[in-house]
Amino acid sequence: MTTTSRATTIAGIDRDLFPLCLGGNVFGWTADEPASFAVLDAYAAAGGNLIDTADIYADGRSEAIVGDWMAARGNRDDVVVATKVGLGGAGLAAETIRSHAETSLRRLRTDRIDLYYAHADDPDTPLEETLAAFDELVRAGKVRAIAASNYGPERLAEALALSEREGLARFAALQPHYNLVERAAYEGPLSELAARESLPVLPYFALAKGFLTGKYRPDAETPASERAAGARTYLDARGVALLAALDEIAAVHATSVAAVSLAWLRMQPTVLAPIASARTPEQLAELLPGASVELTGEQLARLDAASSGAHAD
Repeated sequence: MTTTSRATTIAGIDRDLFPLCLGGNVFGWTADEPASFAVLDAYAAAGGNLIDTADIYADGRSEAIVGDWMAARGNRDDVVVATKVGLGGAGLAAETIRSHAETSLRRLRTDRIDLYYAHADDPDTPLEETLAAFDELVRAGKVRAIAASNYGPERLAEALALSEREGLARFAALQPHYNLVERAAYEGPLSELAARESLPVLPYFALAKGFLTGKYRPDAETPASERAAGARTYLDARGVALLAALDEIAAVHATSVAAVSLAWLRMQPTVLAPIASARTPEQLAELLPGASVELTGEQLARLDAASSGAHAD
């Protein structure tokens, strides 16, 4: 783990969290139940205790797999489970939040959700209604803490101020799109707000659709897929220079390009744990060192410069 003073937990969740969050978006989609169980077992064996899923992942199958795994292993109290509501046309009306929470609880085979995200801002529902519904779940003990995903700085600030003013449950964490090649949307007003409000950050797409694993190269053949096409859009001059920097730093640490990418993200101010997913234990093994690799100031600066298209001094 990093030795800096960055957060290691989330308000309302009374335990230190592993500095790499396991993404459950592949469970029930590109990883069936046995494959998902194998990944979950390997993550837990490495000390991992933070799993991220959502009500829309694989039409709810992801939540069900996580719930079945916890029931099979008898480890519910050892795991911090985050799930989400609000995407797929659902929105964040009070009744939607209540009903989807009950469905998620059933799938997860548990009596509480540790961290419940608003998956995206819903401008058509008043923040007062959304936050009051979340507050109701917290007061009932069905949710331990709430969080925001895909919120802009203005609406997030408004939501935090409203919670403070009305005595409602407060967003205790933030999940933005943020990685070495996608920095502009988070760095600036949103990151400054997170720092000011002491909001731990758990970035999604931490590996940029697989680009930051290093498997996409200018002359390499890759399978045709929507994900691969998205990753290959990063293979411009900046992306090639970034891969070169990642290769060199990974060699120094005798680790994977993916681990270095995750370590850079983990060591950014406000970041508690990047979110990354794996379809197999072998893929997970490439990611896990990202929870412990310590990059030097020079290495961080080198990656900063390469990712911005500049030259390190």
